Amino acid sequence: MAVRNVAVIVGSLRKASFSRHCALALMKLAPEALKLGFVEIGDLALYNQDLDTDTRPEPWTRFRDAIRPCDGVLFVTPEYNRSVPGVLKNAIDVGSRPYGQSVWSKKPAAVVSTSPGALGGFGANQHLRQSFVFLDMPVLQQPEAYIGRASSLFTEDGEVTDDGSKRFLAGFMTTFAAWIEQVGG
Repeated sequence: MAVRNVAVIVGSLRKASFSRHCALALMKLAPEALKLGFVEIGDLALYNQDLDTDTRPEPWTRFRDAIRPCDGVLFVTPEYNRSVPGVLKNAIDVGSRPYGQSVWSKKPAAVVSTSPGALGGFGANQHLRQSFVFLDMPVLQQPEAYIGRASSLFTEDGEVTDDGSKRFLAGFMTTFAAWIEQVGG
């Protein structure tokens, strides 16, 4: 299996977010065939087509250039108001434009949603999957990853505090690596 570069996008800007802790854990548990790296979204200006010219905001160019060469994308996000955080939706919009130049097309994706509550961010997870259909991103269907009680499941440096969860997340990443091989270009 070739080494595949995977962008990791976290849907929370909070420095100590549960989603970032989860993303760190996933990066540690990933098989060696995946080289994962964070692609930050906090400095992306709100998408406005009027700004998407030759002098577009530099963070848009940086973001698009970081995603374009990746073999896959791992989204790790909290749920805000039963949906996707606005900052994550904006990143998706920035990457999908200008029309016909989307950096997302054909990139295998996986979604992990987190929540301090029991539902594990189901709404955000499902809303992201809806966008991926239009963006032409083949998304890993099984296993689904809704990580509830995330506030007590991860340490700040990405260690998993529960052995069963650790096995599940390691298996998720192994399956994602196989998914990238199966559907990637």
